[in-house]
Amino acid sequence: MTQTRNTERVIDVADIEPRFRHSMIGQLFRHLEPEHSLQIVVDHDPQRLRFHLDLAFGTLCDWSYLEQGPDVWRVRLRHRRAGDTPVSKDADVG
Repeated sequence: MTQTRNTERVIDVADIEPRFRHSMIGQLFRHLEPEHSLQIVVDHDPQRLRFHLDLAFGTLCDWSYLEQGPDVWRVRLRHRRAGDTPVSKDADVG
């Protein structure tokens, strides 16, 4: 694990035993302060993890792809403040 900014840790998921990955990333996210984030780096699209985090944290977990394959996926997980409403990409901004 490395630090990129004061509020962001980078986690190479390959360093975590597979059976513990989702629960460990969930625990790390759970302990983030609001508006802080972490990055995960993985060798495949982590859709199952996204589903797991959506179930556990709902809209508190903001998921942003920073890199999308083919060899590396990098995702930023930001802890939203309670009450923050995510803006839909399909929302009419007019």
